[in-house]
This record gives sequence, structure tokens and C-alpha cells, in this order.
Amino acid sequence: MLWFFEWCEATWLGTAVRTSVGAFPLIESIHLLGLGLLGGAILVVDLRMLGVGLTGQRVAAVAREARPWLVLGLGTMVLTGTLLFLSEAVKCYYNTSFWVKMTALVIALCHTFLIRQPVALDPELESSTRSRFVAIGSMALWFTVAAAGRWIGYS
Repeated sequence: MLWFFEWCEATWLGTAVRTSVGAFPLIESIHLLGLGLLGGAILVVDLRMLGVGLTGQRVAAVAREARPWLVLGLGTMVLTGTLLFLSEAVKCYYNTSFWVKMTALVIALCHTFLIRQPVALDPELESSTRSRFVAIGSMALWFTVAAAGRWIGYS
């Protein structure tokens, strides 16, 4: 698989980001803004599922309102994350934090769209033991994605 990572880094886009003076910090800044959008959208629904905050609104209503922000944040992070990856793909290949982040990301996305979303959009749902477990799992997964992502730069 190393050959693929080497190829990614050698693409014109990877080279352009890597050799530019300001591209990487600008892209990283936008990536972090996307993290804020995604994290905020995830957290507001998870906290509501826990029965903390926005208790005057139904969980499904909060989830519907937060969904566009979640999608925008996720799209921003995927786009900018791809650019950041291309600029240092070989470093990522050897970086354990990168692999932890990618694994946690896949699990977090599956959890968000296959488990959490159906629970959160249940019109009858209010905070319950089930919703609390789903919310805690969601927060733990996304925290792992964010923490491993931040650790990539330090390892």
C-alpha cells in the first residue's frame, strides 16, 4: 500500500500544497473550522439525546436542524483533509495516529448515519437509556477522531 501513498504525495495537488508557503496553514485552518461545524452539530444532538440542553425541543427536531451543519462540516473536513493528506501522504502512512483517526472515522461515520440518525430522528424519542448509550458512543467516537487527527501533527 505504500506505493499508493507515494503516488498520492507525488500528485500535482499534493506537490502544490506541500511546496506552497501558505496553502497548508490555510487549508488546516479551514479544516479546523469544519471540525467546529461538525463537532457542534454532533454535540448539540448528542447532548439533547442525553437530556442535557435544549430540553424544550424534541430530539428529532434538534437532529433535523443540526443535519445541514453536520453535512457541511463533514464535507469541509473531507475536502480539506484530502488536500492535507496529499501533501504528506508518506508521513501519514508511517503515522499510527493517522491510522487510528481513519479507523475511528469510518466507525464514527457508520455509527452516525446507521445507528445514531435513526435513533435521533425517531419522532417518539426523548432521552432514554438507549439514546444515552448512542449519544455517549457518538461523542466517544468523534472525540477519538478529533484527538487522533490533532495528534498526527505531533507525531
